[in-house]
Amino acid sequence: VVAANRRFALLEASNRIGGRCATDSKIFGVPYDLGAHRIHNPAGNPLLALAPKSGLDIDAAAAAQLARVGARAAGDSELESFRAALALARRALADAGRGKTDVVALQALPRDLGDWQAAVEFILGPLTCGTDLNEVSAIDLAGAAERGGGAFCRQGYGALLAALAADLSPRLSTTVQRIDWDASLEIETTRGALTARTVILTVSTGVLASGKIEFSPELPKRQLDAVTNLALGSYDHVALEMPGNPLGLRPDDLVFEQSGGPRTAALLANVSGGPLHLVEVAGQFGRELSAKGEAAMVDFAGEWLASQFGASVRRAIKRSHATRWNSQPFILGAMSAAAPGSADARKVLMETMDGRVWFAGEAAHATQWGTVNGAWESGERAAEAALRKLGALDADNDKAARRDRQRPAAAKAMEYR
Repeated sequence: VVAANRRFALLEASNRIGGRCATDSKIFGVPYDLGAHRIHNPAGNPLLALAPKSGLDIDAAAAAQLARVGARAAGDSELESFRAALALARRALADAGRGKTDVVALQALPRDLGDWQAAVEFILGPLTCGTDLNEVSAIDLAGAAERGGGAFCRQGYGALLAALAADLSPRLSTTVQRIDWDASLEIETTRGALTARTVILTVSTGVLASGKIEFSPELPKRQLDAVTNLALGSYDHVALEMPGNPLGLRPDDLVFEQSGGPRTAALLANVSGGPLHLVEVAGQFGRELSAKGEAAMVDFAGEWLASQFGASVRRAIKRSHATRWNSQPFILGAMSAAAPGSADARKVLMETMDGRVWFAGEAAHATQWGTVNGAWESGERAAEAALRKLGALDADNDKAARRDRQRPAAAKAMEYR
């Protein structure tokens, strides 16, 4: 939109930009990513390519993935069994993804993964898409691009996104209440109305399904079904301040346990070399825990760590905080997961409504759903499609738009010139 020299309004319902990509530096006095933290796929991530312009520091993510067996570290043979079980499950899922008939992702997994069965199911389900595998499309999950490796922004992923959007003058605390896309295209907000030629809507599928935004005419059944079948999962951090490295782990070590069921978590230790440890709770268990409130979440995290590293660990915890994204009114959950039999829902969501309304965001990306870079790329795609529809993107501007990749100009953008 900027490269094509078009006027736009960037509307944001909350008092900050970024959605689930947000960094807080007040709670603990150090950067703390409340949502997205890992910068996936660094080789092709457009935000990472733009990071030098932000002046912020990017560090390669540690590759270490560790496992615990009860209150001890897994031995070499146990780690090998864990990795082999995870690789076997991923191959089985990939095979199911190539099938003509979609199945429940859990049904695609081998049932002979031994002591690591529950851990593998947690990693591929709740930790990947915020949803248990018995509620996920095998084809959609298998189609997700590999998300190994990655990087971290020392000042926070949310801080990076905010820096890249700093000169866009977003209209904060401006909630869209109604979109009339019939005879004209009118957008009613809490701060007045706008008339536009195109709208790119980047709210979550949870917000779309909630009816918080009224559409006139109503959303077509095709889009409504896609939104319903791309329900948001549940994924939260329980952040624990533990100075002095009482767990004896390296910066950004990722730790799993040989769990016996869904009541489990993962640990990201010593975030960016600092005192914060993130206990990740997700899926149905995470949803139920979040509904009980922050105190219950912190209590579980302390109990879970104590079971892994000894009871004395609880005394090392200073300040704590738990996110509860399911109750955030402008988010209402985590990343989207396609329901079994609905692997085509993302393609449907990418379709335009009458060449005037486009949907963008992580749910509208076929392979990078659930990631910030997927949401970014989806916004770029929608912006370019809208500009072409308006006849505002000639060959020269098209090249300029692809070079520009400097600002999230598509997110909640309204082209109204």
